Amino acid sequence: MITLENKAIVIVGGTTGLGLSAAKACVAAGGRVVVVGRKELSAQAAGEALGDAGRAVVGDATQPSTVVRAIDEAERLFGSFDGLYHVAGGSGRSAGDGPLHAITDDGWDATLDLNLKSLFHSNRAAVQRFMETGTGGSVLNMGSVLGVSPAPAHFATHAYAAAKAAVVGLTRSCAAYYAAHNIRFNVLAPALVATPMSKRAQTNDEVMQYIKTKQPLDGGRIGAPDDADAAAVFFLSDASKFVTGQVLSVDGGWGVSEGQVVPAVGDDS
Repeated sequence: MITLENKAIVIVGGTTGLGLSAAKACVAAGGRVVVVGRKELSAQAAGEALGDAGRAVVGDATQPSTVVRAIDEAERLFGSFDGLYHVAGGSGRSAGDGPLHAITDDGWDATLDLNLKSLFHSNRAAVQRFMETGTGGSVLNMGSVLGVSPAPAHFATHAYAAAKAAVVGLTRSCAAYYAAHNIRFNVLAPALVATPMSKRAQTNDEVMQYIKTKQPLDGGRIGAPDDADAAAVFFLSDASKFVTGQVLSVDGGWGVSEGQVVPAVGDDS
């Protein structure tokens, strides 16, 4: 049985969606968690859901002090800091992300700040603390299938794809560099999951029809946040103590499925 007993985990972006689901799974596996989120109400609800085994911290993950504060809280409350799961990120579409020819300067900056700058700050804070304590530890980063498996018909947000591809590059480089310090770095790469971030796709009948063949596992469906929980607990636990530099897609078959895009009426292509 995989356990997180006697381990304290910080989950950045852990107050909703995939992060909160993972936090609950960590607690169920015997761990203690500090979750970080931007919104007071979400953080309050997450703290209540986690009970005595968790604590919620409100803060902006793009600011370098936020995760340092969360790590300090984990050590203060639970006596250690053993793992970081960086989930924070999201679509930059509303800020101006899109196909390369249409991305605005503001859209590029906002999307990379949200998805890559925040991860840089959290990963740096984690590895600095692991180096200080000499204990080793696990860093798990949230990627996306869009970083390696584009879907141009419905998911043409190229700044987001670039950020998620960079997550893999940074993670694998760090995995190689810090392995001798017993610090592990890995990536989980989901496809489309039913979270607040994917509301646009969830309400688009054409996209959801596409997902039935692009994510054909389990009857063809959008992912659920808890689909990734077991993998997250594995990577954060000692069960993965001999695993680093890996990218695991939890994608319902996205990466090996063509998906079907129905041509528009009158389209002879």
